[in-house]
Amino acid sequence: MESQAVFHALSDPTRREILDALRSGGQPVGRLAEQFPLSRPAIYKHLCVLQDAGLVTERKSGRQRICELKPDPLRNVDDWLAHYRHFWMVNLQRLKHHIETEK
Repeated sequence: MESQAVFHALSDPTRREILDALRSGGQPVGRLAEQFPLSRPAIYKHLCVLQDAGLVTERKSGRQRICELKPDPLRNVDDWLAHYRHFWMVNLQRLKHHIETEK
């Protein structure tokens, strides 16, 4: 899946909250919608963006549509962030060293 679509999907706080809600397991769209102060169509639009990014899958179970988290695309985000974690770790160590040598 294209990284740009994943970053776009993660840019919205509601979509991040939907992903958080799905971490504990799949949920019907209706139950997801009840957790947010948005209309069901608005939640469905957010779910479509998450599906397009490959972060959520949807399957039918009887009359319900069950949404499930697919965390694999988040690995690309984690890989990208790893460079910045290293950057901050090095710079914080330099700051600590500077403060300790100033004493």
